[in-house]
Amino acid sequence: MAEYIHVSVAWPYANGDLHVGHMAGNFLPADVFARYHRLKGNHVLMVSGSDAHGTPIAVEADKRGIQAKELFEHFHLRFLDTQKRMGISYDLFTHTDTENHHQIAQDIFTKLLERGYLYKQTQQQFYSETENRFLPDRFVEGECPVCHYPNARGDQCDNCGSLLDALDLINPRSKTDGSTPVIRETEHYFLNLADFIPQLTEYLATGKEHWRPNVLQLSRNKVPDLVGRPITRDIEWGIDVPLPGWEKKKMYVWFEAVMGYLTASIEWAKNNGTPDAWKQWWYNPAAKIYNFLGKDNIEFHTIIWPAELFGISGIYATPAEGAINVPYDVPANEFMNIEGQKFSKSRNWAVWMPDILERYDADAIRYCIAASFPETKDADWSWLDFVQRNNNELVAAWGNLVNRVLGFARKNFDGCVPAPAALSDEDKAILAQSEAAFETVGTLLSEVKLRAALGEAMALVRETNAYLDRRAPWKRIKEDREDTGTAVYVTLRVIDSLKILLAPFLPFTAQQLHHYLGYDGQVFGDQAIQTYEESTRDHVALTYDSSKVVSSWTPSQLPAGQQLREPAPLFKKLGKDSAEEQAIIESERARLGQVQAS
Repeated sequence: MAEYIHVSVAWPYANGDLHVGHMAGNFLPADVFARYHRLKGNHVLMVSGSDAHGTPIAVEADKRGIQAKELFEHFHLRFLDTQKRMGISYDLFTHTDTENHHQIAQDIFTKLLERGYLYKQTQQQFYSETENRFLPDRFVEGECPVCHYPNARGDQCDNCGSLLDALDLINPRSKTDGSTPVIRETEHYFLNLADFIPQLTEYLATGKEHWRPNVLQLSRNKVPDLVGRPITRDIEWGIDVPLPGWEKKKMYVWFEAVMGYLTASIEWAKNNGTPDAWKQWWYNPAAKIYNFLGKDNIEFHTIIWPAELFGISGIYATPAEGAINVPYDVPANEFMNIEGQKFSKSRNWAVWMPDILERYDADAIRYCIAASFPETKDADWSWLDFVQRNNNELVAAWGNLVNRVLGFARKNFDGCVPAPAALSDEDKAILAQSEAAFETVGTLLSEVKLRAALGEAMALVRETNAYLDRRAPWKRIKEDREDTGTAVYVTLRVIDSLKILLAPFLPFTAQQLHHYLGYDGQVFGDQAIQTYEESTRDHVALTYDSSKVVSSWTPSQLPAGQQLREPAPLFKKLGKDSAEEQAIIESERARLGQVQAS
């Protein structure tokens, strides 16, 4: 029976372009996982959006001399374009400044307040007397109390990585005008996380054998010491607190952004004219919710978001619908470093996605990232690795296999899949291996062991090349045409299966190959950037339509006699020889630290 699979993807701050780290950490793993489940015939809802609020947006907007709203809208449109070009197949990629998100976030705040999970407390915070405003953490910088780096942020030191309280900075100064702030008291609402310790302890205690050990252990260790955490702040940009007298304060971004997984699901349902459809994932006890994110966001998804869900259970539901679902799995990834160094926006030490997509095909980028997914430890983006993987694995192994077999079949068998004679044991063995791969690769994908799944599929590519070399149809065509046809038929069947096995990772070339093999229709559906109206303004989002999908997670049934179409190379070789390859590598390395987010 088809499962309901919800794929929740961490929301990127819309204060700069997307980079390879975003793709490796959550976007691409989520997409591979969602595409696999769609091929399996499961009911997939994949949502995310631009995080429009918070101090990172406000700080960058101040730096550029524009309004926060203008900045977020600029990068939201760039996010849509980048992810469409990369084939990240959201059912809905929206943002947190929609009327829908504002309303539901305020409803959740109100419900938590009514149920006694929120309380008011006075706290100390830096205040700028020259700007006449409180300074949230990222508006303050100074000397790190741990490593004494002179330009540490109020929330974290980029030099040593320590998490900081702005009040602990030495010689603090306003990031905006350099003035020295003073300390004043301010009142805020807090979410009493201690109230949820019993539920969170039970949630994390059992049925989590499928979780990554580091995610589970970190989460379990934090629960016993949970205390209240502020959910409002003194900032002009964000979602209004729905209470009189609180007009100058906004909801803290960490509190409202995670709600986006629910709000986007509701928005998707409304957009599709089925306003209650979202409940199939949120109130169906058999549904599974997966949260994809980087390791720096683990506790927000394993502790804070479940606590919020426990606190609002029953919202927008009837009593018969029961408790709202909490995440089934949180497959957080480690970090993707760049040429051995940590990503740094301030130093422009990053591979920016809009830039790299100008020079390389999306599937080549997807493949190199997926082959190094940082699932259990930090990984590294290396330009040497990118060029070698592209040329040796995509071009020489997979692409060459496809091209030489399709070209040979078109030339020697009237452009059709040849009819086989009796299959030899060797023929049967490679077909059996390709059929068994659907179970092996599928199990790894369902367990979110994506890098291993890709490795298994590429191992079958190598086995198929070895089979073809042994059968050598180009040598036997004049001696035994019937046996040659059998070898070509078998290889085309395996290639057809590999098309599906690799499709979650390489969707664009899978569609090309699908066409070359003589099929009509789509392996996956259509992605589109759409504009639709809210009551006060237009809203732009990335959407997905699966209505034209014709493929499934099953071994090839390619029939003899099917007309093949003229193929073209699936992948581009980078450089004609080792000298040109090295020139490409050095050129790309030289761009690091130079190319900036737009």
